[in-house]
Amino acid sequence: MTFRLGLTGSIGMGKSTTAAMFAAEGIPVWDADATVHGLYAPGQAAARAVSTLFPNAMNPDGSVSRPALRALIADDPSTLDRLNTAIHPLVAAARAAFLASTKAGIVLLDIPLLFETNAQSQCDAVAVVTTSVDNQRARVLARGMTEKDFQMILARQIPDADKRARADYLINTDTIDTARAAVKATLSDIRTRISNA
Repeated sequence: MTFRLGLTGSIGMGKSTTAAMFAAEGIPVWDADATVHGLYAPGQAAARAVSTLFPNAMNPDGSVSRPALRALIADDPSTLDRLNTAIHPLVAAARAAFLASTKAGIVLLDIPLLFETNAQSQCDAVAVVTTSVDNQRARVLARGMTEKDFQMILARQIPDADKRARADYLINTDTIDTARAAVKATLSDIRTRISNA
């Protein structure tokens, strides 16, 4: 039986860095964002769906233009619901295929919108990455994102405090060392749970 640990956290909290730490510990990682990126490539199922729903959001090569999609969502919030209805089943199918193909004792499911899409129901436990609001904003703006886009994304995500309240494990990412120690402690606890099951 594979133990499925969900990993989530709001934008700028350090989730990608934390997922890489789990991978460095030998844990297979399924990345929802990377899956969507692949599905948006020319000829892929999500690209075909977006081209039907939002033809103005396509690049000339047949891939999805994320900036164009973000602009459409900013203009009309209902765009996001229509997009999610088309894309989430494809992402869920990819996740199921990953789980069916693994024999690992523990896997990490890296899902930014884990609670928002009720994906925690597919996990045995959930780890939430967190940091201070100041760290979060500094990281996001350092990526080149505007304050307006940052606030738009935050408005669509469950607040950090609510995520932390629903977590089985908290991973503080104020520093690399605190995050790495939390990853190791989380895995140690999960291995104990598995051995006692």
